[in-house]
Amino acid sequence: MADMRIHPALYIGETAGKGRGVFTNSGLDPMTTIEISSVLVLSASERTEVEKTALYNYIFEWGPGNEQCCVAWGYISMYNHSYQSNCEYYMDFDNMTMTVKTIRAVQEGEELTINYNGDWNDAKEVWFEAQ
Repeated sequence: MADMRIHPALYIGETAGKGRGVFTNSGLDPMTTIEISSVLVLSASERTEVEKTALYNYIFEWGPGNEQCCVAWGYISMYNHSYQSNCEYYMDFDNMTMTVKTIRAVQEGEELTINYNGDWNDAKEVWFEAQ
């Protein structure tokens, strides 16, 4: 099983209009690894079933063709979306892990966000805004 690490400055807090999110209680430099988490990979048929539940908003597409999905442990499923996020996530299919790194300096008390499209500046509309 992969090692799981969460930066000690991270905590879960409330975000107006979004519910819970991940925040930092200290400043973070660019390219700081803030989390490495193992994931539970679900098959394409299991993904179809999960997409019918409330977990749909917390899973990530997985695999080279995105036919599977995964549930990430740690805080990863708690990061809110931003089209100009301050963090980016990376998937390691071989080791079944996800890593989150800052992509710019982050201030103390700032919410840490990821772009649900995968790349920090991808402006493609995400599923919950298309509804």
